[in-house]
Order: sequence, then structure tokens, then C-alpha cells
Amino acid sequence: MWRCTGPRWSGGGPEPAGRFGQRLGWYCAERAETRTSLLPAGKTLAFAAVGERRCLGVWRAGRWIVCPYRAVLDGASARDQCARCAQLDRSRSVAADTMADDPRPYGVYLAYFGPGLLKVGITAAERGAARLVEQGAVAYAWLGRGPLMAARRAEAVLGSALGVPDRFPKAAKRAARGALPPVADRVAELAQLHGRAREPALWPETLEPVEFACTDHSELFGLDRIPGEVAELGGMTAGAEVVGEVLAGVGSDVYLRLAGECGAGELEGLEREGVGGADGARRSGRAGGADGGGRSGAAGGLIAVMDARVLSGWVLGAAGGRVTTVPVVAKGRAAAKGAGEREDGGQEGLF
Repeated sequence: MWRCTGPRWSGGGPEPAGRFGQRLGWYCAERAETRTSLLPAGKTLAFAAVGERRCLGVWRAGRWIVCPYRAVLDGASARDQCARCAQLDRSRSVAADTMADDPRPYGVYLAYFGPGLLKVGITAAERGAARLVEQGAVAYAWLGRGPLMAARRAEAVLGSALGVPDRFPKAAKRAARGALPPVADRVAELAQLHGRAREPALWPETLEPVEFACTDHSELFGLDRIPGEVAELGGMTAGAEVVGEVLAGVGSDVYLRLAGECGAGELEGLEREGVGGADGARRSGRAGGADGGGRSGAAGGLIAVMDARVLSGWVLGAAGGRVTTVPVVAKGRAAAKGAGEREDGGQEGLF
């Protein structure tokens, strides 16, 4: 049995980020083997959840250590580990400050997710832009490089002085993608913050500065293929099916044009918000055209976004028919979370 291990961005190397590609990972415990499959734009994604969603265990030293508890996971959560495996995973983690002796150099960066959505963070220099791509950063710029603890201090000091956080809720990131300003405006906003961070009163002496250079991920993510308003696919349950054409991938998000009927969802809010492709939304939770036939509406079908992390831990089999039966939630509800709330599934992997 091959279990999905969730979304991956790989193949890019340190620079440039444009060589990255979004993939789904797979693991077979019986063979102790891993594989990946590409998720390019235009690909048809069609699968059904089989059996139970189980904890993947711990990824350590380039291989999976299978969960000894065979823990069953909640199908609606983005978490792919049980509590005990997650605790073991964090026992040797930069994010949990348990790797202060890490000898690798680290980079401090500014990441842009939308107007006013800028954050400061760190990542191992050897990973290059991988962390930025995984977060779904629309654009970014390096601030400096140095030892881990120096980078940590710089992250804390600059974040506090500049008034920028170290994370944003996924709902806020998604909402921002639908109304992005021109590239020149993104560059200007990053450049202004970069300049403030380099002021002598703020800059840590232990960090090697990096001159401003902005990298934009518009083409890599396919942002021009993402409409202003989209629905959201909810969690998976056994037997749930998804069929759709991949439009774009941003971080762990996969944007799909759903095929067939959209059932078992909450679509009554879509019509009220005027989302294209759902003009016949009903309280029954099915998206249909004017004839009520249960087919997604005009403009090629309902556009929805799925956090691909909810696929991790499932065995994914072939879809029985061209039908989407996972929960579909109005975009406005997902985006209504406060800016200070944690994302569903907690903090994404950092390093």
C-alpha cells in the first residue's frame, strides 16, 4: 500500500526558485520506498480515499520511521502525525530550539504574501528558496546570513522592531492572492521594509548583510490562473472522491477546476458572494446549473482550493466516477478568521 505523504516542492536547488515543481509524495512501508508524482497545471487529479488515514510516523535521516502506534488521524486536519510522533519529531528540531548546536549557516528573509502581509523568517542556507516556496510566498528578499543563533536573534529583533510577525493564517494568504497588486508594487513594499531592517540601530552585528534583490513567484505558482474568489475543499473521509483539473499550486495549496457533481458540501454561501461557477448553489449542498442537474456551473466548472496536506496519511485509489464528493465550503467563511489565529493544522514545517 502506498500512502500519500502530502505536498512537496522539489527539484529546484538553491537558486533560482523557478526550477521547483509541486509534487505529491508517497511511501510504501512494506517496501520501505518513497516516490513522488508531479502536479503540473493541466493535470487531471482523480482519486478516492481508501481505508483509514494513518499517522506517517517520523522522517529522520532521509527515511520514514513508521508510527509504532498505527494511529488513526482526523481526516479534516492538516496534521499528518499523531501527538506522540509529533513530539518525537520536535525533539530534534530547529523550530523547537532543540538544535542550538546546528553548525549550518542560516539565511534571514523577508517574505511577501500580499499587501500588508510581510513576515520575517529564517531557513537553512543550503535549502535556498525551498522554505519560501513551501510557505507560498508570492515574493521574497534575503536580509542576511549567519550562524543559527545569530539568525534567530535577528529574526526576533527585526520582527519586533519592524512590526511584522513570523507567520500568517492560511486563510489570510489565500484571500490576498485574489487581489495582488502589480509586481512593481510588491517589489517596492519589500524594498522599503528591507531598507528599514538595514538601519544601523536595528541591524545585528553578527549577521552578514545581503543587498536587496527581490524574487517573484508569479510564474512558478501560476498566480494568473487563480481567480479572485474560490471555494474551499474540506477534509477527507473514507470513500471521498476528488476529480478535477489542476490549475495552479501555491505552497501546500492546489487549485482545481472540479469535474462532475459537487456533493456533500456547504455551498449555500457561494451564491450570496457571487462566486463564478456556482450560480445555482442550493441549501442541499450541491452545485448545479440553472437546470438543477447537479453539474457545476458555467465557466468550466467550480474552482476550489485544497490544502494538499489533508491527503497525507491516506491510501488514494482510483475515483469511481467523475464526481467530487468532499465537503465544499464557501470562500468567505474560510477567510473570516482573524489575522492572529493559528492556521488549521498548526504551524507548517519550518526547516
